[in-house]
Formats: sequence, C-alpha cells, structure tokens
Amino acid sequence: MTAQHIDNVEGVITALGLPGSCRVDQRVPKKLLLENGAPTAADKRLIVDVIEEIQWVAALKPNTIGVSDYRDDLREYLEIDILTVTLRVTDDKPAKSARIHELMHRAVPYPVLLLLKSGQFVTLSLAHKRWAQKEMGKVVLDGGIVSASLPDDDALLAEVMQAFMQSLALSSQRHITLFELYQNWIESIQALVAARLTGMFKTANSPEQAAVRRQALQECERLELEVNRLRTQAAKEKQLARQVELNLALKRVQAHLAAARHLL
Repeated sequence: MTAQHIDNVEGVITALGLPGSCRVDQRVPKKLLLENGAPTAADKRLIVDVIEEIQWVAALKPNTIGVSDYRDDLREYLEIDILTVTLRVTDDKPAKSARIHELMHRAVPYPVLLLLKSGQFVTLSLAHKRWAQKEMGKVVLDGGIVSASLPDDDALLAEVMQAFMQSLALSSQRHITLFELYQNWIESIQALVAARLTGMFKTANSPEQAAVRRQALQECERLELEVNRLRTQAAKEKQLARQVELNLALKRVQAHLAAARHLL
C-alpha cells in the first residue's frame, strides 16, 4: 500500500483486511450518541454541530473473524467494533476532535477501533475497557486513549507508513484472543508515534518492550513540552544571566529527551 492510499478512511479499512462476515456497514444515528454518550450540554452541542456522520463498519466477534473472546477479573472482550466518524471540515479544531474521540470510546460498551475523518486527514484511536469498580455491569476506559493521526504526504517516509498499514492487517496479527488482537493494534499505533521521532517503524517484540516504549513516549511528550517552554521563555528573557541559565536548562532537557528517544 502506497502513501497516496493512506489519507482516507477506506484506505485504512482496506488495510485491515476484514472478512465480509464481520462487516456491518450501517449508519449510526447521532441521536444514539446524544442519548448514551453526551454527559453535558456542551457535549451535546459538540455532537450536533461538529459530527457529520457516524458509521458502524464492522463487528469483530469469535464467529465473524475466528478469534476467541477474552474474560478475566478486569474485563470481558466479546466483540471489537470498528467505527468511523466524519467531521464537518469547518469544525476540525484539535480540542474538539479529542473530545469526540473520548465521547465515542466511552459511549460504546465494547473496545473500539475509531477512525475519525476531518477533510483529508484520518486519526485512529483505541482505548482498553474494564469493569467499573463501583457500578455492576458498567464498563469504563482502562488507561488513556491511544491515537495517531495519519500524516500528509511528506510528514513520514513512505516506507514507514507502508509498514504501519501492513501491521494493521488482521492476517498479520499475533492474536489468540480479542484482547490480544486489540493490544496489537494499540502497539502498532504506538510504533507509528515512535516512528515520527526515530524515522523507523518497528513493532515491539514483547509486552515488556511495549511497556518500555509506552513510558518512553510519555516521557518524550513531557520533555518536548518542557523544551518548547524553555525556548519560549529564553526568547523573551532580557537579562543575559537569566538567558544563560535558561539555555543551560534547555540543553539538559534536550539531553534527557535524546535518552528517552533512544528507548523507542
């Protein structure tokens, strides 16, 4: 799959290689999200004003893809749903998109692979689910939402994007259960985020390696924010001594950032 095929939802769905037995291809009325996934009045306005369309693409179950369900004390994965959300292009602010990702993942009781389309850009997101501790039968997000936006043509090397898209294919997953299948997709997203920093796409070889990468990505994000803060502060500083101090601090943070990237 080449770079020109990855900037649309259908390209991603094709890359997944889903069997026809799991396809649903039904439009979901926004009314359902308003009733089940909009806790505030602001969220209701966001859904009405920003979302153009919600599509239920596929339901991945043991009898539709031949992968076993999963149960333990924390969670029960009987199904993975693939959904697409198309936004109105005039309302593609990052904060709004991030909130829609969260609302969609919270509204659906099953783990979701969400593809959010805004213009020519697509963002993929996933989030594990677990049983709520205080409400019997209710599921909540387990950890944060893992997401990555597919870049424009020049943002990443074509071979990186090709490797990422191939890693999504159902046929290439190391899966025994639906939980492991979903975790593999999360690790592919994390590998893509890491590739933005390293220029190489490489999936984790073990759960331990995936955990190290996850922590390193979080550290890189924190340090990049600190680098930007120090640069901005140094540019505004008028006193020479304070400029020197800030630049020294910047170099220390950049060294820590380089070390964190090495773990990716």
